[in-house]
Formats: sequence, C-alpha cells, structure tokens
Amino acid sequence: MIALCWIDAVDAATDSARGSALNSGWLHERATQLSEVSLERPALQVLGVLQAAGKPRRIGEIAAEMRGEGPHVTRHVQRLEHRGLVERVVDPQDRRARLIGITPRGVELSTRYRTVVFGWLSQAFASWSDQDRKDLVRLGSRMVDDFIVFVEQERSRGPEAPPTATPAGSSEPTSRQGGVRRADRAGTA
Repeated sequence: MIALCWIDAVDAATDSARGSALNSGWLHERATQLSEVSLERPALQVLGVLQAAGKPRRIGEIAAEMRGEGPHVTRHVQRLEHRGLVERVVDPQDRRARLIGITPRGVELSTRYRTVVFGWLSQAFASWSDQDRKDLVRLGSRMVDDFIVFVEQERSRGPEAPPTATPAGSSEPTSRQGGVRRADRAGTA
C-alpha cells in the first residue's frame, strides 16, 4: 500500500518540469510489465489493503482505506474475485455478512508488484545517508499526521464554516494555529 501511495504522490510532482519525467501512469505501466501483473492500479490497491490487513475486510473498510467509494471498490473486488485473487468469506461476527479475503494467488501478484516498486525506491534512495532516510520517514510521518489533524479539525467545524486553508500560491497564513500531531496527542513525539 505504501508503494502505491508513493506512486500516487508522483502525480503531485508531474505539475513541474522535472516532474513530467515521473508520470505515474508510466510508472504503474512499467511496474506491471516488470512484475508481469496485469491489473489496474485500483485493483492492486484492493490487494494491497487486504495483504496489509492480514485478514479479510468488509467492502466499506477497503473503500475507506483506499479513500474510495463502495461501488467503485465493489466493481474491482468482483473482477478480482472472478480472477481468483480474492474470495468472499463469512464474517464470523455476523454470519449473514461477507468479508473479502485475499487468496494465495492474490498475495503472490501483489507481492511481485510491490517488490518491483520497493526495488525502485531502494535504488533511488541508495545514495542517501541513513540520517537522510530517517529524516524522510520522520518528516513524511509528520506531514501525514499534521494533515490528518487538519482534516479532522475541518470536519469538526461542519460544512457551513468558512474554509481555513490558504489557496495554493498564497503567502497568507491559514487561520489554523498550532495543530497537534497524533503522536503528540498520544504523549509520544
């Protein structure tokens, strides 16, 4: 899942001149070619979510993890099920409900794809010092934590509240002051 996020992050970089060389469509196409996995990116995300979870999940949980809509995820799950990469299993807590589990073949395809992408990341960052890699992880985690706090604050303000975010390119500060990271709230910085 992390590898797919890194590829998706490349989309943000494609707005710059340097970023045009990092077209994520090409990266996905190349990774599927090298791993010999012919699946669309959302289907690989479904497999990645299930593989990372280590247990069957409900469609809604998969959709939430992918930040997608249930019907969209359902279509991909149906296609994956038809190919034998996922299966529906009885929910032990509610025998009327079905969960989606990844099959051994699904794990194998997802692992092959992720191996290619993680290999690229390892090669790309091979010249970085250990401290640089630690800083990347630390700052990346901080960025995600701060953004999650911001989104949680925005949601709690309700739909009628004026936006607090600064438009892109503006030098004006936001009205949000001193966000608290999840780690800080838990007492571990």
